[in-house]
Amino acid sequence: MEVRIKSIHFDATQKLEAFVNKKLDKLARRNEEISEAEVILKVVKPETAMNKEAGIKLVLPSCADLFASKVADTFEEAVDMAIEALERQLEKTKKDK
Repeated sequence: MEVRIKSIHFDATQKLEAFVNKKLDKLARRNEEISEAEVILKVVKPETAMNKEAGIKLVLPSCADLFASKVADTFEEAVDMAIEALERQLEKTKKDK
């Protein structure tokens, strides 16, 4: 699985990128159809609490692309919530087949 991480309005640390990759690896192990993942990490203006947004798009050859975007206090929290939403979407696509 190919993973692309874009960070908007800030520079992502290696630790954050490693966290995202680890989470996506776990997701890919459960569903081998995922061919690529695009992650967009963004700091939402103005600077308030709950201003970290993580959007994740999964590309699967067998169905339409899946997307989830969540906003939280930290990027790790936002990524976790987005991955949970994608897991539910993946379950639905499995049931539809």
